[in-house]
Amino acid sequence: MVFTPNRSQGLRSALEDTFQRRGLVNLSAGSKVPLLRNHIWLVARGMVKLGCINEQGEDLLLALAGPNEPFGEPFTNLDLYEATALCDSDLLCLSMDEVEATPHLAMTLVKAMTSRMRQSEALIALLGLRRIEDRVRGFLELLAEEYGQPCEQGLRLNLRLTHQDIASALSTTRVTVTRVLGMLRDEGWLHLDDQRQLVVAHLPQR
Repeated sequence: MVFTPNRSQGLRSALEDTFQRRGLVNLSAGSKVPLLRNHIWLVARGMVKLGCINEQGEDLLLALAGPNEPFGEPFTNLDLYEATALCDSDLLCLSMDEVEATPHLAMTLVKAMTSRMRQSEALIALLGLRRIEDRVRGFLELLAEEYGQPCEQGLRLNLRLTHQDIASALSTTRVTVTRVLGMLRDEGWLHLDDQRQLVVAHLPQR
């Protein structure tokens, strides 16, 4: 099981106060988020997939940004970095000048980036696991603990990652991911609800 710390409620409150004072950008599922130079984005509601394209032209999943988590051009050195809304999302755009001029906001973002860094380290640790089954199980646990919504069967993942998205995050193939997901469902560790969304069982419902 991958360890991931719970996000700070103080961080959530601070960012939500900022949201209330600013206009939000509404993006529908599948929309690309423009990565503006010297600007960062904060997710108010929804989920954004962060990825890039490798030298072979393949899409790679690098991270996810959920509520109150930042992403943007200043946080990456990758030339082909891109961000895509996984569901209907509300985002807040801030210039780096504004962040640097607002100490409270800057400190809040440092805490948010710490959470993102821990997520990235957890993903890297998963890649060190030899068995693909362990990688997939750990990846789903990571998502459930960070973003899952409690339900009767466990923690529901209200985001629609494709099997290829999971494969690209774990350095394996779509066919292998499909096989492992089927195995986990047969074990009863994983379920599909009425909306065809994944539910991870046997985890605390927070």
